[in-house]
This record gives sequence, structure tokens and C-alpha cells, in this order.
Amino acid sequence: MRIQTVTTILVVVAALTIGILETSIYGPALVAAAPLEEHPMTHFLGLRTTVYRASDLAKAKAWYTEAFGAKPYFDEPYYAGFSIRGYELGLVPDPKAGTNREAAGIAYWGVDDARAAYQRLLDLGAKPHEPITDVGGGILIGSVVDPFGNVVGVVQNPSFKAE
Repeated sequence: MRIQTVTTILVVVAALTIGILETSIYGPALVAAAPLEEHPMTHFLGLRTTVYRASDLAKAKAWYTEAFGAKPYFDEPYYAGFSIRGYELGLVPDPKAGTNREAAGIAYWGVDDARAAYQRLLDLGAKPHEPITDVGGGILIGSVVDPFGNVVGVVQNPSFKAE
């Protein structure tokens, strides 16, 4: 339960930070996000790549091919890259990557049905990390630990559309 509470707090803090949540005497309210001010040296284009480490790159490639329904578009002994609807999932071989690691931040992959995606990952051998939780506004999040020790999140967010 503590992880769920921390996750909910992080989502609210992030929403406050980027300006899509305001608070008043009536409680929190979602607001339209203002466009970022353009600056040629600091303009972020958005997330592009999530990298997971695995002690056995071949097994990780096979697992993620099955989990995401895509084969690597870039496949070398030092890196495997998957194109997942405009975002990159990268796998890096790391002989020291254990299966019992703490999450170092969680990438939440957008899905149409969080419960079904979560269950599919479990069926493929992942272990539960955080159960699917309604964090408000119709947003459902949850995460699993893949067979290689990486925490993989799923998010169903009806309000978010990638640009």
C-alpha cells in the first residue's frame, strides 16, 4: 500500500509541477497545460527511449518480442532496440543485472486496457510490482518486474494523446 501511496503522490506532484493540476479550497483540479516556452538550447522533445538491462540479452529480446509484439529493428551484441509506436525500448546486456533490483524510476507504457496488459505480462512470467490502481481521472497504472529484474509500468490514460 505504501508504494501505491507514493506513486499517487508522485503523479500529483508531477501534475502540479508541469501545471496541469491546480489546487484551491475546493481541492485539486485538472487544467489545460500551457505550452512550454521555446528555448533553442533547452527544448525537450519528449521521451524517446527507455533502456532496460538484462543479464541474458537473447532471452530478454525473446521475452520483449513476445510481450510487445515487435522484433528489434536494431540488433547488435551491445544493444537491441525495439520501435514501439514511436518510442524506443532498448535492451543492454549487463552481466551484473540481477533479478531483484529496486526500481530506478518507472517507465509507464501506454496501453488501451491496463488490466489486460498487466495480466498478459504476468502470464509471460513477470512478477507483480504494483497492482493496477485507479489514480483518478480515469487513469489506471500498475507495474510488474520482468524476468530480468526491470520494473515495467503500464498506464491507461484516456486524456493523454502523444503528439
